[in-house]
Amino acid sequence: MAEIRPFRAVHYNQALLKDWPAVICPVYDIISPQQQQELYQKSEYNFVRLEFGRDLPQDTASDNKYTRAAATLEQWLRQGVLVTDSQPAIYLYGQFFIHQGREYRRRSLTVRVRVEEWDRMVVRPHESTMAEPKTDRLSLLWAIQANTSAILALYEDRGRQIAALLDKQTRGRPLFDLKSVNGDGHKVWAITESEAISRITASLADQPLYIADGHHRYESALTYRRQRRDAVPSDPPDAPYNFVMMTLVEFADPGLLILPPHRLIRGIPKSTLSELRAKLEVFFAIEKWPLKTHGVWARLDELPRGKNENKLVLFGLDRENLFLLRLPDPAAVSQMMPYFHSELYKKLDVSIIDHVLLEEFLALNRDKEKVSLAYSYDCQDAVNRVLNQEYQLAFLLNPIKPETVKAIADVGDKMPRKSTYFYPKLPAGLIVNRLV
Repeated sequence: MAEIRPFRAVHYNQALLKDWPAVICPVYDIISPQQQQELYQKSEYNFVRLEFGRDLPQDTASDNKYTRAAATLEQWLRQGVLVTDSQPAIYLYGQFFIHQGREYRRRSLTVRVRVEEWDRMVVRPHESTMAEPKTDRLSLLWAIQANTSAILALYEDRGRQIAALLDKQTRGRPLFDLKSVNGDGHKVWAITESEAISRITASLADQPLYIADGHHRYESALTYRRQRRDAVPSDPPDAPYNFVMMTLVEFADPGLLILPPHRLIRGIPKSTLSELRAKLEVFFAIEKWPLKTHGVWARLDELPRGKNENKLVLFGLDRENLFLLRLPDPAAVSQMMPYFHSELYKKLDVSIIDHVLLEEFLALNRDKEKVSLAYSYDCQDAVNRVLNQEYQLAFLLNPIKPETVKAIADVGDKMPRKSTYFYPKLPAGLIVNRLV
């Protein structure tokens, strides 16, 4: 199964850079153009220059954001802004954060993992991907020959063998301990003892890994490996490009937080919108929840889901009520979904919303030029954006459970895009894995 390796990480030189919030950046796919500009201005050493550089009007094939990233990496290594650890290690990473007033800690291991083709089922995806992000990450790989941000993946710790070992490791001195004023924090320990590394790699060797976040980066790593192999077939099987950096979290980790990407829709023709209620009533039992009811948001969070009954929430049919949609018989709408998907897929809330409500009832696929879709990870924010008339409708999802991610991947299926949001995303710039 999964082949795990320690590696010599590249990271910021703390002797030179004390203000870590000025240099660490988010992962590329959540950096907006405005935030990108702000990150550039924070520090001349902000990691955004490697992770997600700016496009410039004068860019050419030989001078662009990818070549600039490669040049910047080499410059920072020469200057000692970035340093390389002296010996291979597995990096124990504690990420501390606050969500809705509650404190969390997510513990993980950052390692090299051998890149495997999907059909081997060693690394298992749970969501589909798009072409454009893969092209971007592949171009960066060729230019910089490094993983600038880790793929987040999940594993099972049978008998808590790994957890017991990590408990011991956290009593040692961390490689770095980074705290910020908003409650977020990062601690990283370098595990270098050969016995500890052997125990971790052996525990993970007999099981698959499940991608939580970073599907596009893994797809790019696959393509990069194929292209490098085609270019030099005589390269050894342990050449660095055969591996990719992953941060591994145990399925039962209490800090593994999955937020639901609520759907926001606008551009729906009035005629289509006026017919929606009648279409819903054919399949769903509908219950009104007045928006001004005391405790309505807590009621949403505690919404029970029957074993054979889906419960969805819609806002926008009027401005006063949330509408609870109960689907007593999921099989009644399964024919509206692509036939090749598993029965488990067809029973997911997100599948019913995307295929039945958005595609069939609201003709999202047929009216792509008119109807647009956005996402929010907070139900109150989603409702407020409809109240503010930014969008016409909000479909509120229940969060996907980690065991559902595993079950979908185990049957070789994939959820609709934007089914999960593992919060918070791993930052970019803490640890870099060079592929040279």
